[in-house]
Amino acid sequence: MEQQQVGRRQNRRWAWRAGIAAVLIAWLVLGSLGGPTVGRLSEVQENDNANFLPKQAESTLVANESAKFIDSKALPYFVLIQRDSGITPEDLTKANAFLAQVPKLDLGNGKTIGDYLASPARTVVPSEDKKALLLTVELDGDRADDVVTEGETVLFAVADQMRNEIKQSLTPTGLNVYVTGPGGVFADFVVAFGGIDGILLGVALAVVFVILLIVYRSPVLPIAVLLTAVFGLALAALVIYPLAENNVIELNGQSQGILFILVVGAATDYSLLLVSRYKEELHDYESKYQAMRIAWRAAIEPIAASAATVILGLLCLLLSQLGSTKGLGPVGAIGIAGALVSSMTFLPAVLLAFGRRIFWPAVPRLDHLHAKDQVGGRKLWGRVSGLVGRSPRKVWAISALALLACGAFLPTFQAEGISQDELFLNEVESVTGQEQLAKHFDAGAGTPVQILTPVDQADKVVQTAMKVDGVGTATASVAPGMPPKVVEGKVLVQATLEVQADSPEATKVVEHLRTELDTVSPDILVGGNTAINLDVLDASNRDLRVIIPAILAVIFVVLMLLLRSVTAAILLVLCNVLSFAATVGVSALAFNHLFDFPGADPSIPLYAFVFLVALGIDYSIFLMTRVREESIEQGTRRGVLVGLAVTGGVITSAGVVLAATFSALAVLPILFLVQIAFMVAFGVLLDTTVVRSLLVPALSYDIGRKVWWPSKLARAEQPHRSRQGPG
Repeated sequence: MEQQQVGRRQNRRWAWRAGIAAVLIAWLVLGSLGGPTVGRLSEVQENDNANFLPKQAESTLVANESAKFIDSKALPYFVLIQRDSGITPEDLTKANAFLAQVPKLDLGNGKTIGDYLASPARTVVPSEDKKALLLTVELDGDRADDVVTEGETVLFAVADQMRNEIKQSLTPTGLNVYVTGPGGVFADFVVAFGGIDGILLGVALAVVFVILLIVYRSPVLPIAVLLTAVFGLALAALVIYPLAENNVIELNGQSQGILFILVVGAATDYSLLLVSRYKEELHDYESKYQAMRIAWRAAIEPIAASAATVILGLLCLLLSQLGSTKGLGPVGAIGIAGALVSSMTFLPAVLLAFGRRIFWPAVPRLDHLHAKDQVGGRKLWGRVSGLVGRSPRKVWAISALALLACGAFLPTFQAEGISQDELFLNEVESVTGQEQLAKHFDAGAGTPVQILTPVDQADKVVQTAMKVDGVGTATASVAPGMPPKVVEGKVLVQATLEVQADSPEATKVVEHLRTELDTVSPDILVGGNTAINLDVLDASNRDLRVIIPAILAVIFVVLMLLLRSVTAAILLVLCNVLSFAATVGVSALAFNHLFDFPGADPSIPLYAFVFLVALGIDYSIFLMTRVREESIEQGTRRGVLVGLAVTGGVITSAGVVLAATFSALAVLPILFLVQIAFMVAFGVLLDTTVVRSLLVPALSYDIGRKVWWPSKLARAEQPHRSRQGPG
């Protein structure tokens, strides 16, 4: 009999070893395939705002119709030539020579700029003050993302080659020359986002590695956790790349950067929770396999619930009217799924392959010492749980008042949009050129407002537009000196704004213009780049009203099912909404007064809500699932204190890791990403240090067993001895 038992144990060990080997080999194969795919994600990005608008948006309708009058797919580059002392005849000659040379500039692979132009280069236009010249080069927008050499897109290569030619032929003559306009700005975005594949991921992993070294005090375990994150990202890339390539989902530079951070942060958080529970069980079980089986079963519920909450919250973004926001939903959800799968398969296999030695030098021994023994002790989380137990009402009241005080500044958060030249936090040529352009030409020159009107209303439309403050000129001619082009009884009127076309002031002018033209005829439509920005703002405001309630509903349902309690679900949702309000309030103070930011993109509040509420609720899930587990055996109030003491260290570490990974977004000089980095990092730290550590446990302790209503735990007078949770 004893020999049979020994044989069965040996068979089980061999089965474990075979399973571990199979899992590790499978992940090595996935990693070898997915690793290169991560670097190719930038090839399938789409960064054009116009393509992200809903089909029924007024600017979209105008863009579709304007193609019958002009090449609406053209992407213009503005070359501004400027001399403070005044443009000379020689300067004009050199400008014309440069313009003639542009189509011949080599892009590599036997291609020239001329192969990608939407129309012949336009004539040189002098400014009224005779100190500047404006040249327009129009790229075929449909081919802007074509790859020429070494992964460079046509969009970037055209700007790069023109700038190289300018340095050789124009700059030496003393002229100041800038490549700007939409094409120049997008090309500079390519440079800014060029750090996503390497710098951003490298910084995030380096920051996480340092934190894990401090947390684990082990040189090997952090490497295993980082490999888990990298493999999770590789798996996500294998799914995202073909979907984006075939236009099933939209991927842009911002969502790609956020994807990297989400996967690294989530995979590390899930790994921390699993490793903590595994180490805890190693103190009770000699067999590493037995310890892992119990730890995995205990960790899978909160980790899966956490991942499901974030995934479902992100998928709520599919309700957005904006393609860029809608695209982030499935991209982020796939990333979280990859993090979940890798942390619950690859990491356990690595932990079992190394055994207890992976924790070296702090190797856990079979000593039956438990973290729950810390309650009321001298260690940090023992003292925190003791404070909550002694004065729960005072703790939650002070915490709530502090959060409300911070949230009072929420209405001062400015998210009405910013101009393109304010998106960069470093000095770039296209921004400098735009500023110089506004000094010599109408600020909206080159990006006119497009007004589609019935031909019999064209004159009245021109007259009405000219009366609107902020409109410089308006004409029904597609080109100077040309008669109006009539197509299907309609004419395209083009109006030049006196303010920068992509500024918040310009959107207000277009909003006023639409109101005035509605009195002329309801059939008049106003489009163009500025109108696109206005429609994006309107769509963003609509998304806030629709998506935020949807996310709250999803989170509430997940929490209710996980904790078998309506009361606890309501409590956690309210606490995290309060935390979000406080974060936005503090961010408003920081952005407006500390960093002096010009404002924020209208999508920032929604993105911040998704990340802060969906991710912030994770820590409350990790806490309350453990509290429920302990409450079954020890009663609710004792369970709250034990749960807080046991999970305090690991959840705080997870919060610090996630905050640090999101902070890595700040290495890219893009205002949107820096603001998201600040808001999420601050909000996550607020969730882990105040909401999860003080507010939630103190409220739960004060409410007592009724926090589990309507489950049986809410009615239980004595602790349950069974490990099977009732209700």
